[in-house]
Amino acid sequence: MGIVKIGVLGIAGVMLALQFKSNRPEYGLYLGAAVCLIIFTLSLSGLETLLGRVRELENYLKGSGNYLGFLFKAVGITYVCEFCASICKDAGYGAVAGQIEIFGKLSVLLMGIPVLTAVIENINAIAG
Repeated sequence: MGIVKIGVLGIAGVMLALQFKSNRPEYGLYLGAAVCLIIFTLSLSGLETLLGRVRELENYLKGSGNYLGFLFKAVGITYVCEFCASICKDAGYGAVAGQIEIFGKLSVLLMGIPVLTAVIENINAIAG
């Protein structure tokens, strides 16, 4: 699905949610979350193409599959945390959104430690 269609869907969802904001604000929140989920699922449809390209890269970069896996996990963590934090911010729970963002950052940092360890081991093997 093209970026223009996604943009139109997002704007239409926001405009419709604004109609509910004055009378029933919870309906506006539900509608906004539903539009976010729809856009999220539509963006996953391009994931198959992306995974095909990554498999091509793995053929060129022998033994780097683990590192590409870490990369995709990090991107996934940041995307999910940003998605959830945005919904929390829209609902007026900025403190919860901040904690979700901190958890995401710490998760990516923790996930990157094995990669950093492998790089340091490679440097030591070359230098020593």
